[in-house]
Amino acid sequence: MQKTLIAVLALFLFACNAEEKKGADTKGGVAGSSAADSLLYKPTYSSAFEMGDAKNVASLMNVWKAWDDGNLQAGRKYFADSMRFYLRDGSKSDGPTDSTLAGGQMYRNIFTSVKSTVHVVFPLKSTDKKDNWVCIWGTEVTTDKQGKIDSVGIQESWRFNKDGKIDMMYQYSKALLPPATSPN
Repeated sequence: MQKTLIAVLALFLFACNAEEKKGADTKGGVAGSSAADSLLYKPTYSSAFEMGDAKNVASLMNVWKAWDDGNLQAGRKYFADSMRFYLRDGSKSDGPTDSTLAGGQMYRNIFTSVKSTVHVVFPLKSTDKKDNWVCIWGTEVTTDKQGKIDSVGIQESWRFNKDGKIDMMYQYSKALLPPATSPN
């Protein structure tokens, strides 16, 4: 009886493993039209991704560091000549990079301190769109000029153009209560 149960269990695991391999492709997308057709929602952009270039992660870390340090011009070389940001408050900022960064610098200047913590960061490449992205999740603790401390959890998706420069970013956040302690 015990040998029969082990044989049935092994056969079941083998069958599950074989079905799993048939439905997923090695590039992170959904393989085969029948598997893609079975998704409850059709992605409007893509569902075909593979790991991207790690150099884009390094570029983004330098951009986040420039934000924390309060000097957005230090990260200017990582941006394309024009860009579009979809910000966490629902606003959009787009246009020439120098004017967009100037607006971002004005916002950053309301804080005396910003301390970011990165929880997860990973590069992706859309195999069908040929776009490179970096997704990052973290926490940002800010102190304003009145001494008020605030903290948010952040998720951002940054797109890199064919020249390896940032040209778009989507940002989402959630207030963290109670706020984290001051980074100073």
